[in-house]
Amino acid sequence: MCGIVGVSGVEDAAQQAYLAMYALQHRGQEAAGIVAFENGAISSHKGRGLVSEVFDTDALEQLKGDTAVGHVRYSTAGGNDVANVQPLTVKYASGDLALAHNGNLTNHRDLRERLVEEGAIVRSSADSETLVHLIAKSRHDTVETQIDDALSHLEGAFSVILSVGSTIYAARDPRGFRPLVLGRKDQGHIVVSETCALDIMGADYVRDLEPGEVIRIHRGTVEVLRSLKPANRPAPCIFELVYFARPDSSIWGESVDRARRKFGRQLAREHPIEADAVISVPDSANSAALGFSEESGIPYELGLLRNHYVGRTFIQPQQSDRDFGARMKYNPVREVIDGQRVVVVDDSLVRGTTSRSLVRMLRQVGASEVHFRIGSPPVRWPCFYGIDMPTRRELLGSELNILEIAAKLGVDSLGYLSLEGMVEAVADAGPYCTACFSGEYPAPLLDVEKGLASREGLLQQQN
Repeated sequence: MCGIVGVSGVEDAAQQAYLAMYALQHRGQEAAGIVAFENGAISSHKGRGLVSEVFDTDALEQLKGDTAVGHVRYSTAGGNDVANVQPLTVKYASGDLALAHNGNLTNHRDLRERLVEEGAIVRSSADSETLVHLIAKSRHDTVETQIDDALSHLEGAFSVILSVGSTIYAARDPRGFRPLVLGRKDQGHIVVSETCALDIMGADYVRDLEPGEVIRIHRGTVEVLRSLKPANRPAPCIFELVYFARPDSSIWGESVDRARRKFGRQLAREHPIEADAVISVPDSANSAALGFSEESGIPYELGLLRNHYVGRTFIQPQQSDRDFGARMKYNPVREVIDGQRVVVVDDSLVRGTTSRSLVRMLRQVGASEVHFRIGSPPVRWPCFYGIDMPTRRELLGSELNILEIAAKLGVDSLGYLSLEGMVEAVADAGPYCTACFSGEYPAPLLDVEKGLASREGLLQQQN
């Protein structure tokens, strides 16, 4: 999962891209980069780390121009090697090209092998580089037809922003797995992963890009190019609404906060319980917990506080201290929990490691009962479309039934939102990709079918 931004026709475009990337930091914490264009000249600054760690005032001042492309990286295909940090840049027949990609290509290895056989020199292990090579080798005459030709070879998930000189192009795959929105600031335009980035930039939301849509932005004009061949049906990733997108964003016409509240209300209807307090696992489950409280009538309390100053890495004093990570990140409020029957609402349950630690913490501060409620179905299958998930063997929901999971967590009861209830709660913006819950993959897994990757966990093999 990554966050991408393109800025066109806006003064100090790199600084605007920087603001957007700050708002999109939740979509990638491993690396960040910005490429800017001014009068045909390209400047670039990239590095590993958070946006605030990679950029300072001096770095931003070197990025001149009214056109910029930015990227925050959370590696799925390709590891966290510096060569994989985006935007990728190349010298290209029609000008300097910069590319930022969010998603995961399910035919990356097949395309890569063919490109190498044809003489391509590959610099990174990222699937995004495949698109650059496809554009460069296209035999079509114009940039637009070369990009269109390259995109037509891709399978899987891709929201892409690329620039050739001062012209920006943006595209979503035909199923629309990942969000991408168009905004306007003054006389210029913005393309970005989520609307929360438009807010911090002071830009106005214009519309979502449609699945399969390809647009060009040049000299203040947005032009829709020929759309990609449509899929049988759109399949935006429902996990964006469950967990990944920020609650203050709106994607596919659906408020993320309101969607999560709907999940919480439906969860309360499906799995009622007598309890004294509803608490969330902050911050991504806050909205679902509020919805559960609203529907059940059980008071919502701040029972767990999250430490927002925990870095990306920390030294664990003893490996035997299995709760250390959870205690670094969360702190229980004893006065809310002691002697109380608490309902803990989380957005999803993947490995269950943190959840087990949280349950022990709540027991230690006096919770008389701990009931877990999950605002999505059991995660049983790995994602092949851009969310870095464990292999199937590591997914708690793939190996155990509900009673076994409850016993492993040490809770008094456990309830998951049903797949039907989740989809119905946000049906107006569907249909969706629910592959990580259902195992039904809407885009063909071509690398898996050709034996180039494992169905148990494609992403782990690529990292």
